[in-house]
Amino acid sequence: MKTAKELLLGYLENINDPDKAIELFADDAIIELPYLASLGLNYQMKGKEVIYNFLKSLPNTFTDFKFQNIQIHIDTPEQAFGEYEVNATVNSTGRPYPQLYMGRLVAENGEIKLLREALDMIKVAKGMFPNALPEL
Repeated sequence: MKTAKELLLGYLENINDPDKAIELFADDAIIELPYLASLGLNYQMKGKEVIYNFLKSLPNTFTDFKFQNIQIHIDTPEQAFGEYEVNATVNSTGRPYPQLYMGRLVAENGEIKLLREALDMIKVAKGMFPNALPEL
């Protein structure tokens, strides 16, 4: 049975392979990026099918989306917390997307039950919205 750390690392390493990544999730899993709500975006993906569709959309949204500089700070069998970075390009705008993520993973029965990530919303807005935050 996989630990939370093994699941988090497996997810991060397979972010561009939705078929592999989705196998790590429980049927009723949830991915949350709560701060996306501040931009009026959907922040919660519930269930394996919704998560799979989200994972499949990443290559259409970003070029060179790959987690790097992965650091795991908390490691228990049921929970892991880490920081990881991305340096990608937003396909719709051509803008750079340098991002630091912080993620907490909750494991249950060797599967991902919850992945909750925090990220810099200013960087999201500057990368994804053509006229967003021009004063920044």
